[in-house]
Amino acid sequence: MRKAAFSLVLATIGRTKELDRLFNSLAAQTFHNFEVIVVDQNPDDRLAPHLERASSLGLVIRHIRQSTPNLAAARNTGIAAATGEWIGFPDDDCWYDATVLERLYIRFTTAEAPTGVIVHWAEQGPPPIAAPRLSWEKSSKFRDVPVASITLFFKRKIFDKIGGFDSRLGVGQWFGAAEETDLVLRALHTGALVAYEPSAQVHHPVAANMSSLTPQARLVARNRARGTGALYAKHRLPAWVIARGLVAPVLRPILKGSIGAELAHGYAVTRGRLDGLLGWNRHQH
Repeated sequence: MRKAAFSLVLATIGRTKELDRLFNSLAAQTFHNFEVIVVDQNPDDRLAPHLERASSLGLVIRHIRQSTPNLAAARNTGIAAATGEWIGFPDDDCWYDATVLERLYIRFTTAEAPTGVIVHWAEQGPPPIAAPRLSWEKSSKFRDVPVASITLFFKRKIFDKIGGFDSRLGVGQWFGAAEETDLVLRALHTGALVAYEPSAQVHHPVAANMSSLTPQARLVARNRARGTGALYAKHRLPAWVIARGLVAPVLRPILKGSIGAELAHGYAVTRGRLDGLLGWNRHQH
């Protein structure tokens, strides 16, 4: 089997037509030495025509089945199967600018040779003005470049050192998010050089406006916030960082005079972070 420069680990469940947009963007890449490892958590063959179409576009597709849905665990399955020197984690509803992999290849092969590169999520707005690299000091205080799984690219060897994603965190788990931030924090804690590359851009739909949130959406927000609370406990973050994280979601709307849906959303986030902080030791085994 030819070794790829990049392995793109795509964990997917439920979606179908969104994958075509991603595959189209991958087929348009100006850098071609990559493989796509599709970790399929669906109970049926709904992906078959979309994977066949991707192959017809010239993409190297490797299809792996995983019966128990768990986003972090599925990505770990993909990491274990990867042949590439560098690994990325596209969502099944994201897509790439055509030059992303070319820009990453250039960045990874410079004299600086970073362990990881964070690219820019275009829909989140303009890139930070000055953020050449991430640091443990800033990231552990949540003052660094925002991190999302679609923006992460790491050298394969870092996973041998720190392990993969923590499968207790992420979509479908009680701690419903933060597996990507946890991964970055663990890498930074070992001294890994994680650089920021704003010229490489990926795309992903943004969440709906906060004012349109329903009670069900607030339950989702609380579930996701448990992941942040888990990070407070897992990484033994400073008390002032934890206090700020618990107070800020409700204080901001109060100061703005927004006592409707925005305050309700903030309260759900605070409750979720507290859930995660207090629940980490109980749920970690």
